[in-house]
Amino acid sequence: MAAAASGGGAGSGMVGCCWLLLLLALGRAAPPAGMLYPRETPSRERKELGGLWSFRADFSPGRDAGFVQRWYRQPLRQTGPVIDMPVPASFNDITQDPSLENYIGWVWYEKEVLLPLRWLQEDFNTRVVLRFGSAHYYSIVWVNGVQVMEHEGGHLPFEADISSIVQGSPGTPCRITVALNNTLTPHTLPPGTIQYMNDKTRYPKNYFVQNIRFDFFNYAGIHRPVVLYTTPSVYIDDITVTTTSSDNVAMVQYQVSVVGSTLYSLSLSLRDQEGKVVATGDGPAGVLKVLNPNLWWPYLMHENPGYRYSLEVKMQAQVNGALLEDLYTLPVGIRTVHVTSTQFLVNGKPFYFHGVNKHEDADIRGKGFDWPLVMKDFNLLRWLGANSFRTSHYPYAEEIMDLCDAYGIVVIDECPGVGIKIPESFGNKSLQHHLVVMEELIRRDKNRPSVVMWSVANEPASELLPAAYYFKTLIAHTKALDPSRPVTFVTDANYALDLGAPYVDVICVNSYFSWYHDPGHLEVIPLQLTTQFENWYKTYQKPIIQSEYGADSVPGLHSDPPLMFSEEYQKALLREYHSVFDKKRKEYVIGELIWNFADFMTNQGTTRVLGNKKGIFTRQRQPKSAAFVLRERYWKIANESSCLPPIIKSHTLFLK
Repeated sequence: MAAAASGGGAGSGMVGCCWLLLLLALGRAAPPAGMLYPRETPSRERKELGGLWSFRADFSPGRDAGFVQRWYRQPLRQTGPVIDMPVPASFNDITQDPSLENYIGWVWYEKEVLLPLRWLQEDFNTRVVLRFGSAHYYSIVWVNGVQVMEHEGGHLPFEADISSIVQGSPGTPCRITVALNNTLTPHTLPPGTIQYMNDKTRYPKNYFVQNIRFDFFNYAGIHRPVVLYTTPSVYIDDITVTTTSSDNVAMVQYQVSVVGSTLYSLSLSLRDQEGKVVATGDGPAGVLKVLNPNLWWPYLMHENPGYRYSLEVKMQAQVNGALLEDLYTLPVGIRTVHVTSTQFLVNGKPFYFHGVNKHEDADIRGKGFDWPLVMKDFNLLRWLGANSFRTSHYPYAEEIMDLCDAYGIVVIDECPGVGIKIPESFGNKSLQHHLVVMEELIRRDKNRPSVVMWSVANEPASELLPAAYYFKTLIAHTKALDPSRPVTFVTDANYALDLGAPYVDVICVNSYFSWYHDPGHLEVIPLQLTTQFENWYKTYQKPIIQSEYGADSVPGLHSDPPLMFSEEYQKALLREYHSVFDKKRKEYVIGELIWNFADFMTNQGTTRVLGNKKGIFTRQRQPKSAAFVLRERYWKIANESSCLPPIIKSHTLFLK
């Protein structure tokens, strides 16, 4: 276990060390077999816990007062001053307190809720589960003062069965307490280091900073929905679906796991979007045969993208003379993915990624999930003509992934492996945690048709000697967990020195010619970018995605001839890249993903003015000039396919 150390303490670092030992002693329970998204069905209910929670940051020198004083044993308001904190949201930008903006260490959340009486009667065989969509970074959770779970990692769900705790006290509020630590160490994902400033002539007592090697703000808090949901005591724990198709027949292979009893029956029905049953099955594993299937196609690749069937799974079991039923409905998209030396095939047809990199980032809410923002982003993606994005640099919310499935937006699903730069982060301790993270990510997203490739890291120091074993092991593990999808990581290393590249299926390369290299010299892009592609392909004979490229632009800053940071420079740089893409996509380049969809917040620094400005949209989702350049290009590429509808009529104004 790579536990997050405390963010405070004396210059010697002893306090951080002590709290690392505490977390190691607490241990980490093995993750449950399944992590199905909590849906309401005839046998399942859910209760949303979003809204205002009580909140308190632990500003004690060792960040340990909450544990020493056992804040979880009583209502948080009785331990000292609390404030209201919205959930889901990052806590950093909610208040006017600058010490909370950059706070590192333990913060405490609390929510009291009343549960329906029907959930609390033990003879009804009801199971009550508490689930967090994500919390950054290390979480310990208590219910009514009893620890129920802990979890490491800021971007994936975790849950616990709390039935035995809440069912003993019907009518009493259920008090949920969360201790959350955002400290990053060399062994977390993403990694970081705590630096203690010992020079008392320059820094106050106990002064420390969190160092990171990635270029986005380390927002923290309960970032995604928190829910309570119920299942019967015997329940469907997990479903795994893989699909194949040929000619006019598709095969949907399924596996279903049931927990709580070994005596049960399972029946399955696959329904189309009109509700018609197209295939049936029974038992925990099998194959459903679908004649003349509607395949899941990417946006702009088919007139009916994102087609999904509904797999209805029904479990029946006898428990103490009573018949228990559990029903769960899983959306299923039928599609195949295949990689050749020059192409990426979806359903046997060449697919070209014309899309974006994103961040979960916005004003005030930070990385907190927000439906209006999510819908605005998807509307902008479709307006842009983007058919894909990478979840840079961590898994995105499940609700976002649901929309990708529904709208046909193709996803390169990336784990939080960003900033892996120092040798210590390539050791066995880091690798073990990285393997667990991939297990959790695949467990969550394995059934999603939109996910066509796993990315295990972004811009690691893959030229370091330990990187060869690290990525060989990591990628092999990922492929063993899911043989149906290709695996990559995103590199910015020299093609001749990259020790991880031999193990990927697709080369994803980031480059910033005329920005970080030869800044201001647009004329070098054609030669340097062409050379980059030819070197990588000659070495590996694998298809290539330009996974990042771009330039900062300050909205409203203009210059002709183009100068850096002007909107004109950003447009000119994109056009230079595009001219090379158009030549190489006829050969082995299979995609281009702009950096970035929208401006986003970063740590303060002399090269960052209120964040990274490489977005084609502002942080408030208003278009810069480059957005129109990219839109014209993406629709032109999309319209090269004969199976597409014409450009959306309501947007033709923007193409003139």
